[in-house]
Amino acid sequence: MKILLLGSGGREHALAWKIAQSPRVEKLYIAPGNAGSNAVGENVNIQATDFEAIAAFALQEQVSIVVVGPEDPLVKGIYDYFQNRADLRQIAVVGPSAKGAELEGSKEFAKGFMMRHNIPTARYKSITSNNLEEGYAFLESLEAPYVLKADGLCAGKGVLILPTLAEAKKELKDMLGGMFGSASSTVVIEEFLSGIECSVFVLTDGEHYKVLPVAKDYKRIGEGDTGSTPVEWVA
Repeated sequence: MKILLLGSGGREHALAWKIAQSPRVEKLYIAPGNAGSNAVGENVNIQATDFEAIAAFALQEQVSIVVVGPEDPLVKGIYDYFQNRADLRQIAVVGPSAKGAELEGSKEFAKGFMMRHNIPTARYKSITSNNLEEGYAFLESLEAPYVLKADGLCAGKGVLILPTLAEAKKELKDMLGGMFGSASSTVVIEEFLSGIECSVFVLTDGEHYKVLPVAKDYKRIGEGDTGSTPVEWVA
């Protein structure tokens, strides 16, 4: 079978490396890919959010499966795009619908989901420029450090952990003012949870599921969580 993998990061390189090992794969395309992925498949100069170009290429090359690496095309609805076109419906898309991807695409939605389903999570409050004073008051009710998360996608960079209340208030105002563009027009303030961060990945078709190995990000440069790189903590 022919497979089209969308994305250009290290995640996609790892997926391409593993997918290429399957004897069932006749041809692996990566759009747009990177220098590493080009060693295990064929890079294609198509952006992961250019749905029309992706569809045309998939039909032309008789692709059987589209594997979506990045969150952005999922949030923008690539699964739904393929499902809603009769000529594309037979191509399997590995990734959730736009509705399912909202769990990743919106921190506010994810927090609300956890609250509705009694999933343990840190205390939080969603803030916009219209209720900034409520944000300040909520920050004052918390203990340092303070966690601010841009509601939308920021390629893993939309989380700030601030050591003082004064810094948290300043950064909250700056985030709402466009620090991360439209992604931070809503900011989720969270209670800080100290501990080990891990991500658990699950593949599902809606009826069956397979739990994949747990992964952990190491984002701080120095030993003992030193360094200036912000850490995104799982709530």
